Amino acid sequence: MTHYPDSVTIREVGPRDGLQNEDPIPTEAKVRLLDALSGTGVRRIEAVSFVHPKAIPQMADADEVWRRATRVDGVRYSALVPNTRGAQRALAAGFTEIEVVVSASDTHNRRNVNRGTDESLDDIAELVDLLHGAGATVEVIVATSFGCPFEGDVDPKRVAGIVDRVVRDGADRVAFGDTTGMGTPRRVRELLTEVRDRNADVPVLLHFHNTRGTALANLLTALELGVTEFDASVGGLGGCPYAPGASGNLATEEAVHMLHDMGIDTGIDLSALIEAAELAERIVGTPLPSAILRAGPRTPRTPLPTTP
Repeated sequence: MTHYPDSVTIREVGPRDGLQNEDPIPTEAKVRLLDALSGTGVRRIEAVSFVHPKAIPQMADADEVWRRATRVDGVRYSALVPNTRGAQRALAAGFTEIEVVVSASDTHNRRNVNRGTDESLDDIAELVDLLHGAGATVEVIVATSFGCPFEGDVDPKRVAGIVDRVVRDGADRVAFGDTTGMGTPRRVRELLTEVRDRNADVPVLLHFHNTRGTALANLLTALELGVTEFDASVGGLGGCPYAPGASGNLATEEAVHMLHDMGIDTGIDLSALIEAAELAERIVGTPLPSAILRAGPRTPRTPLPTTP
């Protein structure tokens, strides 16, 4: 019999990853969404990114959004930064959990940050020292871990080699991004096996897109392999502006619905989360991908008791 964990931690990425792929929305609306998500019981939220407004104009008001947001005890908030300037802004704003990104695909990395993967890894090594010196933790997100829109398949050994490097340089944890939605259960299994054979103790988080409809299947496979931390985006908001066609993150409410029905705790109130998804849909002004927003009933059946 397959053994699943008793609980899972979901990091809600809608306020950053989700909204960066939409037309810019007013600061007040961003704050309302962030506050609504903080009230759902979610344990982690990626709140903002500190990027140059010319690169991602949707995040131009990151400082103001974070200044006006209501912090809730028990919720861990994090910020994404692309470089030293972004890291300095995040630290000045009070963040102690910082994420940095590098693409496993050299082509995607150049499209994303205008430099090669190796150059970004050199920059990340310096950022780790800077952030650790300020008392912050660093998570390195490896984008295009399961495939690239420009190069196609990505060898798991290449991803594992990047993990070798960032762990050696002091990263506290790593995450693997399915930027293109090319991930499948086979690819998830192969990647995690390759990484764990070389770095068994590094904390791992997975970030799935649902571009090809495989996000929940990938999550289930990762659960079977012992992963307990995942990204998801309210309503299925988001994608990647530098990966053509890569729209639609795993919807948080879809993940929570499935996990709760399996008897796996997330700490999240599904009804409150669906209300937040409905708010997100009103804010962006277009229907969101989440199937739960289209379906009913909106609460899962009570799980059957498990036998020892």
